[in-house]
Amino acid sequence: MTNHVLLNNLAHRDMRVITRYAAEFGDNVHAVLTFPTEYGDVQREYPILFRKDAGGEFQSIALLGLAQGENLFLDHGQWKASYVPGIVARGPFLIGFQEQEVDGETRKEPVIHVDLDNPRVNESEGEAVFLQHGGNTPYLERIASILRGIQEGVAMSKAMFAAFESHDLLEPVKIEAEVLTDVKYVLKGFHTINQDRLAQLDGEALQNLNKAGFLQGAFLAVASLNNVKKLIDMKQQRVAASQ
Repeated sequence: MTNHVLLNNLAHRDMRVITRYAAEFGDNVHAVLTFPTEYGDVQREYPILFRKDAGGEFQSIALLGLAQGENLFLDHGQWKASYVPGIVARGPFLIGFQEQEVDGETRKEPVIHVDLDNPRVNESEGEAVFLQHGGNTPYLERIASILRGIQEGVAMSKAMFAAFESHDLLEPVKIEAEVLTDVKYVLKGFHTINQDRLAQLDGEALQNLNKAGFLQGAFLAVASLNNVKKLIDMKQQRVAASQ
């Protein structure tokens, strides 16, 4: 269940948020959404793949594990990576919209909402959301920055995937990961960039993709696939530690 409400420094003045990572907070998942606005950080740690949502729209995925319900980056409350994907780091917060008067016009402006039913939300443990006299804490300012990146990333994703599809750059990919001689994982349902077609694009197509900021995203997604080997190594270490 969720209970999304507009964040308010009066109603929520004593709110705190637990920032450690654990299965009890829903963090033990093998993949999370990611966005082009954070590809540069994500590609250093995780494979970036693409899949279609229920509505048939492509979305970007950061792969965290090889099996369902497995996050290889979870380690006793810590996240073992230099960058945590924004969709995870945002915690119980999300972007909502509220009608506001701006320059004499009524517009829907982005505002921060919080899920009061999220298990991270409490009044005794974790990071304070508001200062004693009502101002935003550095933690909330960081959350606001993360949410802006997600909002911009959602908008950018639609245009990016439209451009990729127009150049026929997306192709299905099956990932086969052999952890032990008799332990193998096969991940299906994902797409990636077709490197041959990317290399064959003419100058005008490359220029248009580059001008729109999508060419770098394509190369970062390709480069990120090297992290599949990293996941296999992490899985092997976990298996060895459990024996």
